[in-house]
Amino acid sequence: MKPTVFLFDIDGTLITTGGVGKAAIETAFDRLYGRADAFTSISFAGMTDRAIVRAGLMAIGKKPAEADIDHAIATYIGVLEEVVPAADAAKYRVHAGIETALDEVHARGNSAVGLGTGNIRAGARVKLDRVSLFGRFAFGGFGCDHEDRAELIRIGAERGAKALDTPRESCRVVVIGDTPKDVAAARAIGAESIGVGTGSFKPADLMACGATYACRDLAEPGALDRLLG
Repeated sequence: MKPTVFLFDIDGTLITTGGVGKAAIETAFDRLYGRADAFTSISFAGMTDRAIVRAGLMAIGKKPAEADIDHAIATYIGVLEEVVPAADAAKYRVHAGIETALDEVHARGNSAVGLGTGNIRAGARVKLDRVSLFGRFAFGGFGCDHEDRAELIRIGAERGAKALDTPRESCRVVVIGDTPKDVAAARAIGAESIGVGTGSFKPADLMACGATYACRDLAEPGALDRLLG
């Protein structure tokens, strides 16, 4: 089988947090700037943590200096560590088909299974440790690697190829995500994309954006076959 790198998005793809992540960044801004309303008009779908914070700072009229972005993200991670363990289990859950899909891609052979996420690595760990998933990913492309999603996906793909001891150009790279930004990032690096309708976008929306394949979720008949190639 062709060496394959799988890169899974987190929010809306692997899990839903019931809004815990957004609430945490709002709390961080409230603590730092007294502005819990900074993100009222900002969509988080497919954005990286640094881009979200940058947009929030601009929304409250503050110049987004890199040091301020770093400080806001550090504060956000601290809040996330407080609220994730206490989140409502009925709302904080793994999406249908994910655990089976992870079992299958790990069993496939000649595959590297990583994350492709706008979360910085520390935030990814906090979110996924709650549902015992973080340890299932040996590497990733994270929001702390690059603010641009296509570039962090490229970094994740390179890390996966290195784990397979194969040039990236010789690998099949598959990005699994729930937003048009996931699809666009995959297309930007010449990767396949599997769109899942477990976030804010329907499969038809993701196909219209150029997804290689889209499904309701990875439990849908045929989805796992397309994922595995």
